[in-house]
Amino acid sequence: MGHDHEGQRVSRRTALAGIGAVGLGALLAACGGEAGSTSKVTTSTGGTASITPQARTSAGTADLFAGANTCALTESTTQGPYYFDADKIRSDIREDRQGTLLKVAVKVQDSETCEPLSDAVVEIWHCDAEGLYSGAEAMSSGQGGPGGGTPPTGAPPSGGPGGPGGPTPGAMPSGGPGGGGANDGMGDLTPADDKRYLRGAQVTDSSGIVQFTTIWPGWYRGRTVHIHVMVHVGDARVLTTQLMFDESLNTKVFAAEPYSEHTGRDTLNDNDTIYKPAMLMKVTESGDGYTGAIVLSADSDKDGR
Repeated sequence: MGHDHEGQRVSRRTALAGIGAVGLGALLAACGGEAGSTSKVTTSTGGTASITPQARTSAGTADLFAGANTCALTESTTQGPYYFDADKIRSDIREDRQGTLLKVAVKVQDSETCEPLSDAVVEIWHCDAEGLYSGAEAMSSGQGGPGGGTPPTGAPPSGGPGGPGGPTPGAMPSGGPGGGGANDGMGDLTPADDKRYLRGAQVTDSSGIVQFTTIWPGWYRGRTVHIHVMVHVGDARVLTTQLMFDESLNTKVFAAEPYSEHTGRDTLNDNDTIYKPAMLMKVTESGDGYTGAIVLSADSDKDGR
């Protein structure tokens, strides 16, 4: 599904490996009902699973978002070359990836009313400690592959941010700030492998909140440390943006294994072409890892405000 299919459902597949998991299409359909209601959808095993907006995520998280952002329309960025519908509805996206524990809390609100957006689907995806993306390991390692064609240096792939033939690094998508990011010249990737680690989606609760358990992202040449986020309201992709981290924390995390084995980082926040201060997550230490929180203001009716 390419970027010219903007406005259609993320996926119409319902088959998904794993007990209690459902495809994004089924989730989006389930979220078309009454806000806060529980819907039944078919799983890959032929049974049913209950999909309820994350009612439990609000408890104990309100303080996380204090000062995390304002109601200003969140700026959209390129979706990058590694997005595809991973068909994974889950909160823990780590699978076998090793790294520093990171819990990500995202609150989505309407940019005009500042009211929470419930029943919105929030997807995140990011690279592992070595800078690799699931579904595109060869491409993201610089070994080429579909859509790649880069030398084995870990440089951004052709068509990616800063890669040959791609859009101007950091250029805003057509439509200006706050758009869905669908007109940035980046089509959805056709996965080149069957890996799906560090990708997942959740549906916002009545407070507009989702939470994910993941690892601190690694890095690759030409980009600072980041997490990709896409927000869907109904059938539309209403926000595509990125989340970033204070460099003092990046330095601290990368001093430990497995990150310390990956050397030669060439791009920090201050020389990244996409980085904006508003993309910084509010990060606190939490047990044996960190918790990052941010408020995203989405243009839910896509009128540019």
